[in-house]
Amino acid sequence: MKEAMPVLTAGAGLHETLALLTSQLRPDANHKEDMVFLKDVFSERSLGYLMKIHEKLRQYERQSPTPVLHSASSLAEDVAEELQSGPMSTEEKELLHLLTSPHLKAVLSVHDTVAQKNFDPVLPPLPDDFEDELEEESVKIVRLVKNKEPLGATIRRDEATGVVIVARIMRGGAADRSGLVHVGDELREVNGVSVVHKRPDEISQLLSQSQGSITLKIIPAIKEEDRLKDSKVYMRALFDYIPLEDKATPCQEAGLPFKRGDILQVVTQDDPTWWQAKRVGDSNLRAGLIPSKQFQERRLAYRMKMGTLPNPKSPKKPVYDQGCDKAGLRRSFRLSRKDRQGSSGEGSDPGDPDFLTYEEVTRYQQRPNERPRLVVLIGSLGARINELKQRVIAENPHRFAVAVPHTTRPKKPHEKEGVEYHFVTKQQFDADALNNKYVYTVTVSLLCLYVICTLLKVLLFLRRFIEHGEYKENQYGTSIEAIRSVQAKNKMCIVDVQPEALKRLRTAEFKPYVIFVKPRVPESRRRRSAATSPGGGEHGRVTDEDLQEMRQSAIQIDQQYGHLVDRVLIKEDSASACAELRGILERLERESFWVPISWVRT
Repeated sequence: MKEAMPVLTAGAGLHETLALLTSQLRPDANHKEDMVFLKDVFSERSLGYLMKIHEKLRQYERQSPTPVLHSASSLAEDVAEELQSGPMSTEEKELLHLLTSPHLKAVLSVHDTVAQKNFDPVLPPLPDDFEDELEEESVKIVRLVKNKEPLGATIRRDEATGVVIVARIMRGGAADRSGLVHVGDELREVNGVSVVHKRPDEISQLLSQSQGSITLKIIPAIKEEDRLKDSKVYMRALFDYIPLEDKATPCQEAGLPFKRGDILQVVTQDDPTWWQAKRVGDSNLRAGLIPSKQFQERRLAYRMKMGTLPNPKSPKKPVYDQGCDKAGLRRSFRLSRKDRQGSSGEGSDPGDPDFLTYEEVTRYQQRPNERPRLVVLIGSLGARINELKQRVIAENPHRFAVAVPHTTRPKKPHEKEGVEYHFVTKQQFDADALNNKYVYTVTVSLLCLYVICTLLKVLLFLRRFIEHGEYKENQYGTSIEAIRSVQAKNKMCIVDVQPEALKRLRTAEFKPYVIFVKPRVPESRRRRSAATSPGGGEHGRVTDEDLQEMRQSAIQIDQQYGHLVDRVLIKEDSASACAELRGILERLERESFWVPISWVRT
């Protein structure tokens, strides 16, 4: 009786079919060698694996997958850079080896190429009469696929010739991805409509209204620019920018909005007026227009000249932290306005220029052999940052410490020199304070060069205060040497200072991480318990006037010094604020952060 042929189900896969076919091969006398050969081939384990992979891919294809990212190669490079910036575990070394292998890099490159192209809709064939319209060989027809996204190009009319030319190509846009349109190309027609006598705004409207396929007739530039790779220039924005409110932008739809503190990757600075940039962490591939540093400074200067912008060099009213704990080591004191001259001499404060625009930054992670970064706390009214600082240090005194301040007040019986304070005479304190003012303002002349050099040697040995002031007729101050003393013990130094001291601390030596602490202030005291202050703790009733002062204090600090702040800590209560600060300090030791590039440049 002849054996029946097994029946395959509708859902049988290729590898099942292959196995069934192999089992049915029966060598006969005439084709014995052929059957043995086929059975050996079909029995290969590697072929079975290929069939299973093919089935999985077919199943995945039926799900209509879409790429999660359009720049996997760039992400892999960033991860590799992060891994190489510090010590690596075994697993991290293996991951780095995989990310840098040529095969994986090639796969990711292919993935990005496919992900960045839109294959729908299918372009229709060109009309037959287009060939008759070609006036010369230099004219070319470009057909692009553009759905709801912008074309990614701006145009302008050449003042000398009157022709419409492509002014810029936005990186990552449809025109850029096509590689067929370049800066300097002359635009003749859009979808068969002549644009020779149209205004640029009419042409832009025509381009924006075109959906699906769009056909351009252009005359290529005499010398087409090579497509540039993404640069590695990163800027921290020091101001807010809303393109829709900027009348100077050549194309508001192409503008890139950003907020103060955003990190921008500037992909091209070819145009001295308008840069192209992307926000770091933004999934949008298309770059946007932002005002260049030079252009932004010029128009801010014009606004100041016209009286619509305050002079950035005009004196500002100091903001004081009234929430200092009376039992704390550091007393709240007023800064002397005449002694605000910086004493470190090497600060790289972006607030030093006339106007705040951008600050070039790079990623930085503390290495095991480097001194810990300085942590600087500034606080608005009611924040009680000294209490917060002391609580975190008390929890782990082996990792964190405070810079011991100097004072002229008498030492109390229970106090020790160098523990609570450095106790100095008023004459010593005044000499150190004068050093802040005069060590960098001595005028050199040939007649007294020897005398000045001698004085400089003496003055440079004196302590330099980052801030100092008077409290109850006694002088208090925090010196740079006190900070260095803590860091020399490989401890993270935490200081709370008046915001004006930030300019003297922003140096490559300290690499400060600035935390702005402010209490959560309700709209009215009736919305909270009348016995609890916003900073945490029991301090009597808080009036609506007190709450208003707290809000104004936070606003004023944010306006004057917000561009120097790395993190804002909203203080609900002492316990939660302490836990959040502790988490920040722990991440500061193991993670990378954006810092001014001058801090790491050798």
